[in-house]
Amino acid sequence: MAGTAEANPVPSVWVRPPAAPSQPALSRAVIVRETIAMLDEEGIEALSMRKLGARLNAGATSLYRHVALKDELMELAVDEVLAEIALPAADSPDWRMAVTRLAVSFRATTLRHPWMCGVLGRAGLAYLGPNLTAVSERLSVLFTAAGFPEPHGAIDAVYSYVIGVTTTESAWLTTVAQSGQSEADFIARLAPTAQHADPKGIRDEKFAYGLEVVLDGLALRLNR
Repeated sequence: MAGTAEANPVPSVWVRPPAAPSQPALSRAVIVRETIAMLDEEGIEALSMRKLGARLNAGATSLYRHVALKDELMELAVDEVLAEIALPAADSPDWRMAVTRLAVSFRATTLRHPWMCGVLGRAGLAYLGPNLTAVSERLSVLFTAAGFPEPHGAIDAVYSYVIGVTTTESAWLTTVAQSGQSEADFIARLAPTAQHADPKGIRDEKFAYGLEVVLDGLALRLNR
């Protein structure tokens, strides 16, 4: 037992080498892609190794050769989705514009996958994933070049805002989708006197405003 603990000191999929494919069509990449498709279609509550195995025409035992736990599967799925975030150039001359672009892309990515926000903050050691690491490293480069002596606080502030807002927004959009109505029709039913001809535009404006406030605060600290 002691030898096993020493061989795997960190309980994360990122520190364990992938298993060899159990069959030609089954690999970790295939499993993760199908996991994301299942999560997008059915939500996180529907995910199980048994159902995933059925979708892949493979037994749960075959899946466990590639991912030891369901939590590991979620780590992989989260990091794979984060690869969709568009990273600004590391040498961007305007740090605020670059961070804004990254934050907007982060929000768009999570809204395409509504299950993401519910697990991003509790996906085990997800920060070990290469794609989230790439996002954090790019933010670190941008904030360091801007003059922040310790960029981690600024990175945490941006993450907290984006994840916090998109968590609420994803929950709202999931509720709208379950109603079978458009967002505008759903709002009209809830508040007949309200005028929301462009609810998506309103959500975009609210996100942009809040992000500007966060960046304004960071700029003030930088100017000190």
